[in-house]
Amino acid sequence: MQVILKWEEGMAFMGRANGNGVRMDAKAPLGRNSGPTPKELVAMGLGGCTAMDVIALLKKNKQLPESFDVTVDIVASSDRAPVVFDEALITFSVNGNVQAETLLDSVHRSQTQYCGVSAMLAKAHPIRYRVELNGAVIGEGQARFE
Repeated sequence: MQVILKWEEGMAFMGRANGNGVRMDAKAPLGRNSGPTPKELVAMGLGGCTAMDVIALLKKNKQLPESFDVTVDIVASSDRAPVVFDEALITFSVNGNVQAETLLDSVHRSQTQYCGVSAMLAKAHPIRYRVELNGAVIGEGQARFE
């Protein structure tokens, strides 16, 4: 894997990988907030990695939802430099005709076997998850990779 970053202006950079780009920037007063910060991109990567796992597993089981949202909430240190993630909570909000057992198994497998971003970040801080189906919490857990 290779990513290339090109400085555009101020604190803004264009990051490219495989021909796709994303602009990142710092928040004011250092930057103009014209894109996600690098840490926000890490959180997006965490959510995206596990979301893709879960959708792939649900699809394999012919259990596609009507809607599927993932929210990643990060608790970060703020009293010292460098500011780092201390904990993450991933909330999977799923609506539709999906079997609870299949959904829970898919999330569990993502957070214990498949999601490489979770596996890397879990070495640095706890990653908890919550699963909601049609508005009700049906399960919770923590990422654990061996």
